[in-house]
Amino acid sequence: MKYHRIAAVLTAAALALSLTACGGEEPEEAPAAGTAVQVETVSADTISTENKVSGKVSADNESTILIASAAKCTAVYAQAGDLVEAGDILCTLDLGSSLASYNAARISYHSTVQSYQDQKAVLDKQVGLAADNVSNTKALFEIGAASQLEVDQAELNYLNAVAGRNSALSQLEAGIQNAKSSLEQLDTALENVDTDGNVIAPMSGTLVTMNAVEGSFISNSMPMAVIDGADQMKVTVSVSETLVPKLAAGGEADVYVSAIDKRFTATIRSVERAANMQTKLYTVTLTVPADVTDLLSGMFADVTFHTDVSENAIVVPTEAILTSGDTQYVYVVENGAAKYVEVTTGLTGSGVTEVLSGLSEGQQLVTVGQAYLSDGAPVRIVTEENTQIPAESGADGETAPADEQAPAGEA
Repeated sequence: MKYHRIAAVLTAAALALSLTACGGEEPEEAPAAGTAVQVETVSADTISTENKVSGKVSADNESTILIASAAKCTAVYAQAGDLVEAGDILCTLDLGSSLASYNAARISYHSTVQSYQDQKAVLDKQVGLAADNVSNTKALFEIGAASQLEVDQAELNYLNAVAGRNSALSQLEAGIQNAKSSLEQLDTALENVDTDGNVIAPMSGTLVTMNAVEGSFISNSMPMAVIDGADQMKVTVSVSETLVPKLAAGGEADVYVSAIDKRFTATIRSVERAANMQTKLYTVTLTVPADVTDLLSGMFADVTFHTDVSENAIVVPTEAILTSGDTQYVYVVENGAAKYVEVTTGLTGSGVTEVLSGLSEGQQLVTVGQAYLSDGAPVRIVTEENTQIPAESGADGETAPADEQAPAGEA
C-alpha cells in the first residue's frame, strides 16, 4: 500500500513537470479597453469662405488681327509660336479688289469733305450779304429813304438765306457721314494691312495663333492671327451677383493652373459693375505676378476668392462634425471617455469649419473614429503612426456598418 502511494505522488509530480514544459508560455496581455480614436487640440485660427470659379489665362497686351473681307493668302512668313517684332510682315493677301474699294472710298470721303467746305463758304457768304442788306435797309429806313415793307423784305431774305444754308449743309453732312462710314468699314477690314496686301504685326510678342495658309482663303469669321505681349499675363473670370459685391480692386485670390501644375496668388485689378447681357455674370480681371512663368494664353485656371473672414475663431476639421437631423455635434475626450457635445457652426473653408458655440480652446476633439462613439463610451487615444486598428473600427477591431452606427448621444 505504501508503494502505491509513493507511485501516485511520483506520477502526479511527473505530470506537473510535463504540463509545465508543454504549456509554460506566459498568457498574452489583454488589449486595452475602449474605442481607438485620434484627437486634435481645439485652437483658435482665422477662417474665410472660399469661392471657387474657373477662369482663363491671357496676355495683358494681346493683339487680335481680323481681316473682315475674304481674301486669298499668297505667302506666309511666320508660324504660331514664333517671336515677332512690331512691323514684321506675317503674310501677304491678295486684296486687289478690297484695296481698290478702299482707295475709292477714301477719295470719295475726302471729296465729300472738300465739297462741304466749299459749299459752306459760299452759303456763309450769301448769309453774310443778306445780313448786311438788313442792316443797310434799316439805316435807310431811319432817315426815311426806305419803307418798312423794304425792311421786312430784307429780313425775310436773310431768314431764307439762313434756312437754305442750314438745309444744304445738313445734306452735305449726311453725305460726309455715309462716306466716312464706308471708309471706316474698309479700315476695319484692312487694319494692319499695307497697300501691297502685307499683314503687318502691330506689336512685338509671341504669335500664339496663325490661321493663314499659303494658297488658301482666310476666314473672316475668326482671327487670322493673335499676338501676345511678353510683359504681363492676366486671368479673367466671371462671378455671380452674390459674389461681386464682396470683391474689390487690390484684393487677392489663389490661382491654380493645372496645365503646368502651378499655384500663385494674383491681385484683383478690376471688377466690372455691369453684368454681361447673355450670361448675367460680372467680369473680374486679376494680374499675374511677374515672376510666374510658363503661362500661355488660353490655359484654364481655378481661382479661389476668400471672403467673409473671421479671425480668432474656433476652427476644427469639417469631418469631425457629425449631423443628426438638424443637430450638429462632436465628441471630445475627457477622463478617458467620449463626451457628446452639440455645436453651432459658421463659416466653412477648405476642409475646416468655424464653431460658434459648444467648444473652447484646449479641448481634445475626436477627429478619427467619432462615428463609432456614444456619450460616455471609453476611448483610447492613438496616433496615426502607431495605430493598427482602422479609424472606423470599434473596440473589438471589427468595422461597424454605417447603418449600424449608434445615434448621437446614445450609449
